[in-house]
Amino acid sequence: MLNGARTRRMVATIRIACLPCALSLGLSGCHHKPVVPPLPAITQPVALETPPSPAKPPMVEAQPAKMPPVPVAAAGGKVRTRHKNTKTTPSAAATPPAQVASVEAPSPEQTAIGALSTGGDASPQAQKEAGDLIASIDKRLNALSAQKAESDKAQISKIRNFQRQAQEALSSGDAEGAKTLATKAKLLLDDIEK
Repeated sequence: MLNGARTRRMVATIRIACLPCALSLGLSGCHHKPVVPPLPAITQPVALETPPSPAKPPMVEAQPAKMPPVPVAAAGGKVRTRHKNTKTTPSAAATPPAQVASVEAPSPEQTAIGALSTGGDASPQAQKEAGDLIASIDKRLNALSAQKAESDKAQISKIRNFQRQAQEALSSGDAEGAKTLATKAKLLLDDIEK
C-alpha cells in the first residue's frame, strides 16, 4: 500500500510538471515553412502596352509679386544731426559741394548695434516709451554695487555706450532706433544682474 500511494503521488507530480510543457508545445504549432506552389511558366510572349502620354497643361504665367523696397544700410550706424544755417554766403550758394565717397570701417560695437531706422514720424507715445526705458536703465546702473560695477566694467561700458547712443537717437527724433538701442542695453544689464 505504501508503494501504491507513493507511485500515485509521483505520477500526479509528473503530470502537473509536464502539463505546461505539453501545452506550450501543442499551442506553439508547426514551425515548418509553408510551401508556395510555383507560378505557371509563360509560354507565349505578351505585348507590353505603353501608357498614353498625358495632355500637356497650358502654361500659366506667374503674376509679378509686389515686393517692398530694398532696405538701405545706414551710414555706419551713426546718428547724424543736421543744423540749419541761418546765413548763407553768396559764394557758398554758388559753388556746389564736392561729393566724396568714403567708407569707414565700423567698430565692433557699431556692427553689434545694427542700423538705426530713419526715424520718420515718431509718435509721442513711442518717444515716451524710449525715454522711460533709457531712464530705467540709468536708474538700474546707478543702483549697482561698486563691487559688481568693478567686476563687470567692460559690460557696463557697453551698456553705457548703448544708452548714450539711444539718447542721441531719441533727441534726433528716432524713437524706434532709441528703443532698439535701449532694449539692447537693458538685456546686457539683465545679464549682469543675474
